[in-house]
Formats: sequence, C-alpha cells, structure tokens
Amino acid sequence: WHERLFGSKSDFDAAPALNLGDLDITTDEFILDEVDIHIQANLEDDLVKEALRTGVDLRQYSKQVETELQRIEQASIKDYIKESQNIASLHNQITACDSILERMEGMLSSFQSDLSSISSEIQTLQQQSVSMNLRLKNRQAVRSQLSQLVDELVVPSTMISVILDSPVTEQEFLEQLHELNSKINYAKELSFKETLACSDIQDIVDRLKIKAVSKIREFILQKIYSFRKPMTNYQIPQNTLLKYRFFYQFLLANERTVAKEVRDEYVDTMSKIYFSYFKSYSGRLLKVQYEDVADKDDLMGVEDTAKKDILQTPSLKSRNTIFTVGQRGAVLSPAELEGPILIPHTAQRGDSRYPYETLFRSQHYALLDNGCREFLFLSDFFMVAGNSALDLFNSIMGKTLSMFLKNLSTYLSDCYDSIAVFLCIHIILRFRAITVKRNIPALDKYWEAVLELLWPRFELILEMNIQSIRNTDPQKLGVLDTRPHYITRRYAEFSSAVVSINQTFPNERTHTLLGQLQVEVENFVLKMAAEFPSRRDQLIFLINNYDMMLGVLMERAADDSKEVEGFQQLLLARTQEFIEEILSPPFGGMIAFVKESEALIEKGQLDKLRNDEARITQLVRGFSSTWKQSVEALSQDVMRSFTNFKNGTSIIQGALTQLIQYYHGFHKVLSQPTFRSLAVRSELINLHHLMVEVKKHKPNF
Repeated sequence: WHERLFGSKSDFDAAPALNLGDLDITTDEFILDEVDIHIQANLEDDLVKEALRTGVDLRQYSKQVETELQRIEQASIKDYIKESQNIASLHNQITACDSILERMEGMLSSFQSDLSSISSEIQTLQQQSVSMNLRLKNRQAVRSQLSQLVDELVVPSTMISVILDSPVTEQEFLEQLHELNSKINYAKELSFKETLACSDIQDIVDRLKIKAVSKIREFILQKIYSFRKPMTNYQIPQNTLLKYRFFYQFLLANERTVAKEVRDEYVDTMSKIYFSYFKSYSGRLLKVQYEDVADKDDLMGVEDTAKKDILQTPSLKSRNTIFTVGQRGAVLSPAELEGPILIPHTAQRGDSRYPYETLFRSQHYALLDNGCREFLFLSDFFMVAGNSALDLFNSIMGKTLSMFLKNLSTYLSDCYDSIAVFLCIHIILRFRAITVKRNIPALDKYWEAVLELLWPRFELILEMNIQSIRNTDPQKLGVLDTRPHYITRRYAEFSSAVVSINQTFPNERTHTLLGQLQVEVENFVLKMAAEFPSRRDQLIFLINNYDMMLGVLMERAADDSKEVEGFQQLLLARTQEFIEEILSPPFGGMIAFVKESEALIEKGQLDKLRNDEARITQLVRGFSSTWKQSVEALSQDVMRSFTNFKNGTSIIQGALTQLIQYYHGFHKVLSQPTFRSLAVRSELINLHHLMVEVKKHKPNF
C-alpha cells in the first residue's frame, strides 16, 4: 500500500528533477516533523481510514470511482434530454418576465421623472411659504406700531370731559392727567420724526394741556394761600399737596413758567410764615426768662457781698445757679431735649420762669422739627435733591435763621452765665446729631454758625472768671475762716458741672480752660491759707477746701478725671502733713527720738544715745501717763476743725494709726542691745493693749 500511495522508487528516480524550493525534502533544510504532520492529516480522512481498515486497493478503488462518475454523467444527460421541453418552457417564461420587467422599468422611470417634477414644485411652494411668512411678520410689526401710534394719537372723549369738567381732587382727574401727559410726551417724540398724523391732534392736546395747567395752578395757589390764614396748621395743606405731587411734576414738564410761579409763591409765603412765627415765638419766650440774670460782676473771684431783696421774684441768682448746674442739666436729658416745646402764654399764666438754656432748647427744637419736615416736603413735592434742595430750603428759612443768629449774637454780647452758654453748646451738639441721624443736611451750616457764636463767648466768660480769681486779694475777702471758702465752692460746682456735661461730647478746648482755672484756684487757696498765722490753721483750711472740692467733683464727674486726681493728691499730702502737726505737741519728744534713733541705726551709731537714759525714762513715763488724755483731746480738736464728719473721722484714724507706728518704732529702738539694760523698759505699754485702747477712741460711724 505504500507503493500505491506514494509510487515506486523507480518512479521517483525516473522523474525529472524539479525545483521544489521549500518543499524539496532532499535538501538539508527540509524538516521531517512537517512530513509527519502531513501524513498524519491524510490519515485522518474518513475514506482513507475506511480503505486502510478494509484493506482495499486504492488503484482499483480509483478506477471504480471513475466508472461511477461516467455512469452518473450519462444518466444526467438523459435526464436533461427528457426535461428539454420543460427547460424550453422555462426559457420562454424567463423571456416573458424580462419583457414585463422592461415595461415596469419604463413605468418606474416615468414615476421617477414625475417625482422629480413634484419635488421641484414643493420647493417652489416652500419658498412661497417663507416669503408669505416674512410678509405676515412685517405686517404684524407694522400693525403693532401703527396700533400704538393710533392709540397714543387718539384723544378719547372721556379724557376731554374729565379734564374740562372734573375737580382736580378727583382720582379720575389724576388718572386722565397721567394719560394726557403721556400723549403730550408721545406727540413731542413724533414731532421730531416729522410724523404727519401728529398735526391732527396737536391742537386738541395743547388745549387740554392749557386747561389742565390752569386748573392745577389754581388748586396749588389756593392751597398756598390757605397757609396765610391766622392760626392755620400749615402741615395739613402740605400733606394735601403731597398727595398731588404729580401736579407740580406735570407743570414742570409742560409749563415751566407756571411751575416757577407756583414755587416762587410757595417760597415767598412760607418764608414769611416761618419768619413771623419764630419772631413772635422768640419774643414771647423771652418774657418767661428769669428777670435777674448774671452780669459782668457775677464772676467766680468777686466778693460775695451782694444783698438780696426779700421781695425779689425767684431768679437765677436767688436759686444759686450761676455756678451750679443743679436741675438745669436736665435740659440735656433725652426726655426733655426732645420734649414738647414751651407754650409762652401758658407759662405766663402760671407765672413760671425759666433759665435761658430752656428757652433756647424750646426755640431750636421747634426749628429742628419744622426744618426737617420742610426739607422733606421740598425734596418730595418739588423733586429737588442735593444742592438744589439746600438752596430751596435756604430761600425759605434763610431769613428766619439770620434772625436767630442776630438775636443770639445780641444776647451773648451781654451774657455772663457760663453754665447757660455751655448748656446751649451741648444742646446744639445733640440737635446736630439728631439731624445727622435723620439724614437732614439742611441745618448743618446753621448749627456751625451757632457754635461759632457760642464757643468764643463761653471761652471769654471762662477766661474772665480765671482772671477774676487771679486778681483776687485775700485781704479784701473779709474775716478769715478755716471752713471751705465760697470761691472754692463756686469753682467746685462750676467745674463739676462742666466736666459732667462735657462727658458726652468731649472738647479739648474746654479741658484746657478748666486746667487753667484749676491752677488759679489752687494758687488762690494757697494764698488764702498763707493769711492764717499758724501752720495748723493753714492745713485745716487747705484740707477743708480740698475735701469740699473733691467731694463735689466726685459727685458729678468721673472718678478718673484730671480734676479729681489732682485734688486727691493735694488732699492726701496736706492730710499727712496735718497728722504730723497734731501729733507733734503731745508726742513730739517721742517722735523726734524715734526719728533720731532710726537715723543713727542706719549709720550704726546708736551708741551716741547710750547716755540719754534720763531722756528715755521721761519719754516712757510721760507717754504712759498722758497718752489717753492726749488722744481724747486730739480727737475732739479734729472733729471741731473739719466741717466734713467723714473727713474728720478719716484724719483721726490716720493720726492714731501713725501714733501706733511711732510707738512701735519706739519699742523697736528700745529693744536694741544698747538699751536692754534700762530698767524703764518694763514700764512700756504693750503694743496690743495700746491698739485695743486706741480703738476705743476712734469715732463710731
């Protein structure tokens, strides 16, 4: 079978040499493994497997297959001949189908041509549709504008009848006035575009405008004239005008001449009303002022010898408020600062009298209230803002404000009441803060002008008081007295008043002047003290005055103020000196010995006192026998010397404390080795016992 499959060896030998390339198995490069794979693949064939299994001769089997194929071919030919008629029929049918398909192709070509024509028509229709849509939009736009034009140009009969016949206070008139204003503005706009239709309505619109302007002018002027009636509350017609603020806007837009006439009439009327009202009010306020006011002789350093008439009516002087603020400071409290203004005739009926600052507060609060309301009205009704609003306000209130400044200048030229002037300054400072909070700048310049009048006058009066104290001659002030002097009391009351008022709006100029005044008062107190012959009386006078001034200042001013701090230091220094002064007569020997011994101890020279046994014995026995009587006399003397019980008690406590410290030092000196052998040491009083006894002599609070 091998030879059948591959041929005999002679066949291979006789075969011509072939160039097999990579298939040449005789070459050295042939890979035997690939031959094995090829053989293995052929052996996998089913026919080869069957032949190998049955042992069939492959050559014979091949011939058998060829024979079978020839037989099948002959049978196929016979079948074809047998079916020749059918095949011919099929050929005829195919030919008929080709004819039918050809006709259908012609029909489809016709359809394709028709569709092409339809597509062209559709495109034409689409173009026509776009064109018609564009024309429609253009017509709609034209119609909208034309409709608006027609609506704006047409003057309805309702508008004509309302403008001509209805009162201006009717809501319908106001509505139609808005419509008329809109048509007038539209007609002006069209006139610039040279629209021919505008001329058709111009005449009737102008007539309606003239009629409306006439009615509005008459209405507004009537309201303005109503301000002039006596006892009229002009705020009511002002509120009415604000409801119809569009009237002035209409005049301003369409008839500026009439608008100016209306505004000028309002300015003239209100200027006269405010001037007349405030002139009358200011004059009547002065009638309820205290008749007796401070004059140029009512200065701090002037001798207090003025006699008071027992039949004199209550006045500023009689209430002792020239240098004392008292209840006058209440004018700055929020409740009174913005409280109701004074009614002069009511005060006159009740025979009430007021200090100048109360009248000043009432007058300027009325100005503040009316000024703010007027500025808001002008800004709202006349539609002005910024400098235009300020100019319009000044044209109305300028005359009144000038009158106020003139009256104030006249009053200040002869005013010597520094408390009143200072209170007026702080009234203005607070009113200015109120207008700033309300965002009303109309009165800012007036506030500044008032302050420019008040500050120099206050400084002048204060400098006059300083000069009066500087020029005071202590020998001309009458009998010497260790009690607080009336000049220092004036200073204390005045300084505490100014400091307490000045806390809300601190001012450096005020602090500087108060500092100068304090220096002069301190010098005055020292000059007065120098008039006393003994140092003890001088110290009593100084302590009484410093204590009084400090007490008054601490009652109203802050504890950390410069004035309080300065007098505390002076009082402490003089009190300490006085304690040494009153301890010296009964205990001077012991005090001198203690100071001398302490000085020698520091130098290490205590032995110099070794021979002073007699002196020490006298000091020990003298103190033991007389200290109680001396302390009692000292306490009584101190309480008689000082007007302030609390201050006297404090001085006694300080004196006894100092005495115990000296006696403790005396013990300490005698405990030194130099004096331990002295027999008199046994007679020393026990310190604890001394402290207990001393406490018995302290005044009981």
